Amino acid sequence: MAQLAAIYPALGEAQLQQLVHLGDCYREWNAKINLISRQDIGNVVRHHVVHSLAPTLFLDFRSGCRVLDFGTGGGLPGLPLAIAHPEVEFHLVDSIGKKIRVVQAIARELGLENVTAEQVRGEQLKGQYAWVVSRGVTDMVQLWQWVRGLLVAEGGAQPNGLIAYKGGDLRRELASFGRRATIWELAGRLPGEWFEGKQLVRIAK
Repeated sequence: MAQLAAIYPALGEAQLQQLVHLGDCYREWNAKINLISRQDIGNVVRHHVVHSLAPTLFLDFRSGCRVLDFGTGGGLPGLPLAIAHPEVEFHLVDSIGKKIRVVQAIARELGLENVTAEQVRGEQLKGQYAWVVSRGVTDMVQLWQWVRGLLVAEGGAQPNGLIAYKGGDLRRELASFGRRATIWELAGRLPGEWFEGKQLVRIAK
């Protein structure tokens, strides 16, 4: 909990406790269904929760806005972000029903009233969102084709859009986006070798 507080000082005591509890939930559920690599489940908070919260280092979600977690898997990054932003509505979607049922169970366990979770294929999605977040789903061009129609420009000083958790050399993936793409390097902002080469990419709506 001390590491979380040091990296994300805006989090309150109750939020920090919820995030630690989230890690406990993942360890319990991972024994039944593979949500996180079993080799890395011992680092679920240090790696996966800390990683999921990274957008809060670079931007703010407007109070009352809607955020879609596209391909949430076991609830990452959506559940940690929902804990950090109780004033924001999060809709977590995935095509695998058993994972969504776990996400729903964890959200209930943590009392997250700002979370909904749904089993649905990406091409069937409807609705309007200020942000889409996606962690390790597919390449940027394909991802943008799936989600761009779901985004509504807010017109604020800080452009809203798609946030993808990526790694490696992105020049080829991002070539077609030009100035709409912003890359934030996580190494140096998040502690440990695990974050070397990891980035957040924003594609502005």
